[in-house]
Amino acid sequence: MRIGVVCALLSAVCWTSVQGFYDHTDEVYDLTQANFQKLVLDSHFVWIVEFYAPWCGHCQSLAPEFKKASNALKGIVRLGAVNADEHKQLGGQYGVKGFPTIKIFGSNKKSPSDYNGARSAEGFVSEGLSAARVMANDRLGGKKSGGSSGGGGGSGGNEVVELTDNNFESTVLSSDDIWLVEFYAPWCGHCKSLAPHWKSAASELRGKAKLGAIDATVHKVLASRYGIQGFPTIKYFPAGKKDSSGENYDGGRTSDDIVRWVMDRWTVNLPPPDVYQLTSQEVLDTCAEKQICFISFLPHILDSMAAGRNDYLDMLKSFAEKYKQRSFGWVWLEGGSNPDFEQALEVGGFGYPAMVGYNSRRNIYIVLRASFSESGLNEFLGDIVRQKGRTQSIKGDGLPAIEEVELWDGKDGELPVEDDYDLDDFDMDDEPGKDEL
Repeated sequence: MRIGVVCALLSAVCWTSVQGFYDHTDEVYDLTQANFQKLVLDSHFVWIVEFYAPWCGHCQSLAPEFKKASNALKGIVRLGAVNADEHKQLGGQYGVKGFPTIKIFGSNKKSPSDYNGARSAEGFVSEGLSAARVMANDRLGGKKSGGSSGGGGGSGGNEVVELTDNNFESTVLSSDDIWLVEFYAPWCGHCKSLAPHWKSAASELRGKAKLGAIDATVHKVLASRYGIQGFPTIKYFPAGKKDSSGENYDGGRTSDDIVRWVMDRWTVNLPPPDVYQLTSQEVLDTCAEKQICFISFLPHILDSMAAGRNDYLDMLKSFAEKYKQRSFGWVWLEGGSNPDFEQALEVGGFGYPAMVGYNSRRNIYIVLRASFSESGLNEFLGDIVRQKGRTQSIKGDGLPAIEEVELWDGKDGELPVEDDYDLDDFDMDDEPGKDEL
């Protein structure tokens, strides 16, 4: 059995290079953080961009169709691919949380649309030509495509919301959204320089956060309330119930800086991943697409009953919350329900509950050796994140297929009903003979 350090388990962190699905012989462009602005955002072409991870099975299956479509659309629509494992900032900028994620950059490059068509060459060609037709019609009507437009002041334009003394309370403070608010003055040179970046960031952050602008020379009640003495001044109001005082924005002044600063806070507000019962192979396959899939083996329901099982699940959910910013998956099954699967992971000998961290793309795993407790799991998960511990390789052809089980109904276990015997069936009066003793 091959033993490897745990950095192999966290391959997305430790890889120095990866083998992509596309090379120089394909018409699929290799897009990176360094060339994305020039090739895509500053381009006059429609772009279909795939954000992928080298370990993603669905991405591997998609590659031949994506290549076929790129050849068919050559000279008309460009197709590109971003290794989002390597270029995490670029993936985060466009809200990529799963693979593959496909975006269409059409007339408004700063506001790409999600690709919802078929994952086939025909589907990509159809959607690409449709986007090209829209761009051509926009040009015919005099609309501009491509990069962001300029404009003076911080108000108006694109997704930026114009705020006033009258609408600030209802629009910002009563909102559950994240808000970033700029206080500006029309004569301020720094505000004019910020304006295109502010508009661009507002478009890129659509659906995640809202950006607003207040002319502080007109709306002096708000300017006084927030002690505005220089321009531009930017205030941050987090999601949910808001402190009316706001927080000072301390990030950079480019659209990339603004988007990155907001995304760092947006991820904090993400809901934790669910902890799923491992009822079928499909559930495991979904979990295995994550960087690490944590598999918990819980005691039989008769051993823990519903209260004990729920205690274990609550503990797992608390760790899912703690590590929600990482690409981890969480599943559980009843110990003994899939013996071949357990044997492949060498779990059975340690008793239940137990846990394994599984990396499908490297075909390796690491077993919890400490107690299945808050302190034990905290140490186990912390060591993995800190790249400590040792991993083991899956023997043979990989993990056995999951045997399907019924979804737990949340109730206590019930002892099996034993057969009833009628004592009349037994002759209690006869005594055995001496030779029968």
